[in-house]
Amino acid sequence: MKLGVNIDHIALLRESRKINDPDPLDAVSVAKRAGADQITIHLREDRRHINDYDVKRIMQNSQLPVNIECSIDPDIIEYIAKIKPHRATIVPEKREEVTTEGGLDFSYAYERLDSVVHYLKAREIEISLFIDPTKEAIRSSKILGVQWVELHTGKYANIFAMLYTNLSRTPNSIKELELERTKLIKMLSESLKELQQAVEEAEEFGLKVAAGHGLNYQNVSDIAKIEGICELNIGQSIVARSVFEGFENAVKEMKRLITR
Repeated sequence: MKLGVNIDHIALLRESRKINDPDPLDAVSVAKRAGADQITIHLREDRRHINDYDVKRIMQNSQLPVNIECSIDPDIIEYIAKIKPHRATIVPEKREEVTTEGGLDFSYAYERLDSVVHYLKAREIEISLFIDPTKEAIRSSKILGVQWVELHTGKYANIFAMLYTNLSRTPNSIKELELERTKLIKMLSESLKELQQAVEEAEEFGLKVAAGHGLNYQNVSDIAKIEGICELNIGQSIVARSVFEGFENAVKEMKRLITR
């Protein structure tokens, strides 16, 4: 299983002080040395972290394939077409959100998505769609003619957090805690089953499958066990751990967890 390291949060740290340090480009060679298979960056419409200059320099200097996440904003798509990354991952985007929440809404933007996919494919750019793990989303992706889908793992990650983090802080009786724990364990199992079924559906349609969102050192192992997932894109947890262990060690540990 391959690891795509998302370096957005390095740029976010830089932007918090509006200075030039840390430089996300510096992370690219370290990620490669640590065993990463891909660099992932999100060029948002509001440029809250990664900006056009970052993209240009990373594309010019990266020895790893570059996967650029982006919305279907016309200016963004035009820039992606010019810069020609290894892959463009189309994601939903809202300016008020902290991070991308949920997969693409095909009912809302299908015609625009169809136009964007054809435009980027004509420029020989590999395309992935960030989707919820549902049969409807898989089938819509196949109809659009993309090569990849990236399954949104946020639901799984949120349940995991409630089960192993938040639940321990709930001041309920032992009986109520056990009932809640049993409920969450069932929900976690159902979420993993949902992801597995989505992978199988995608494979039947000949789609390659990536996954990501909310994955960290505690919850990634069960996702990594799902046969058929080719790649995981992980960022915030790696950058967070690097504060204490260094970026290279943080990437190495994540790579070890998903391949052991």
